[in-house]
Amino acid sequence: MVRTALIVIDMLNTYEHEDAEVLVHSVRKALPGVRVLLQRARAADAPVVYVNDNFGRWRSHHGEILEAALAGPRADLVEPVAPDEESLFVVKARHSVFYETPLAYLLGQLGAGRVVLCGQVTEQCVLYSALDAHIRHLDVVVALDAIAHIDADLADAALRMMERNMAAELCHSGEITFQNVRSD
Repeated sequence: MVRTALIVIDMLNTYEHEDAEVLVHSVRKALPGVRVLLQRARAADAPVVYVNDNFGRWRSHHGEILEAALAGPRADLVEPVAPDEESLFVVKARHSVFYETPLAYLLGQLGAGRVVLCGQVTEQCVLYSALDAHIRHLDVVVALDAIAHIDADLADAALRMMERNMAAELCHSGEITFQNVRSD
């Protein structure tokens, strides 16, 4: 049996960057799906791991990143999906949630062999994270209604790549189970 972990990518965001206005519309559409995943994972007692960019603030920790996002101009996009007391947190500095972070080690300690990816940005961080999960022999699920993009065409291409090249399962948040699953 394989344990599943929910990975929430870059949802703690101040939205004070170049592509923010384009991204905000897509994030609004993804919020309900992210909330469903959080509820389902927490109800199943599955690990919930927020992996978030530090936005170049090298002295920051998860509390400061969350506080900055909640104090930012788009707090309404952060508050509904903010971490609870049980959530785990990994700070990243590049696109992949695995690149030079302890996430792979943490997932191993948790006994997780399957990851559900949600968050932003589909054609960047979600894509690179799916690839890195795949090469680490993790089963990858991408929640189609819980990911946000900047460029719709690139996001569609990224999803096709994840499904075809990384054997990622693409489905909606309501279809995803967090109970232990059989590994084939």
